Formats: sequence, C-alpha cells, structure tokens
Amino acid sequence: MITLQQDAEGFIRMSRHYPASVRISITFTDGTTGEFSGQTLNNAYDAALADFRAKNDLDARGYSRTSSGRTNSGNKIDFVPVHPGMGE
Repeated sequence: MITLQQDAEGFIRMSRHYPASVRISITFTDGTTGEFSGQTLNNAYDAALADFRAKNDLDARGYSRTSSGRTNSGNKIDFVPVHPGMGE
C-alpha cells in the first residue's frame, strides 16, 4: 500500500502512473482518509494532464503547434487534484 498526503491546495504529488492493481491511501487536508486503486489515480492523472495540455494550447501528444518560442514539452505534470469520494 502506498500512502500519500494531500497538500493545502488540494493536490497530491504524482509524476507517473501507478500499477492499476495497487491500493493507495490518501490523507486529505480535512483529516479524512480514502483508499483508491492505482487505476483511479491514473485516470485522475490523465485528466489533469489533458487539462494542462488544453490550457497551454498543446496537442494530445504534448507538442506545441504554435510558434517555436515555447520550451515546455507539455509531456509531464507533477501535481494531480484529488478530493474525497473521487472515482466512486
């Protein structure tokens, strides 16, 4: 079991996918805890990555189709928003 702590802004640090079958316990800022599958958090990670790419005018693979002045590849995020009861 992996244990994670939610920060004050409502995010957990997650820079990669977890195995789908692993159980992950998250302690939320309000003191409650929740247990989620790796697949649930992987889905949250994918949604956060898609949102990041959409807000930064990147395509589905993370590449900028605008001018070449941009340097962020868009292929990586480090923080994923979580809340109690997600994935239910």
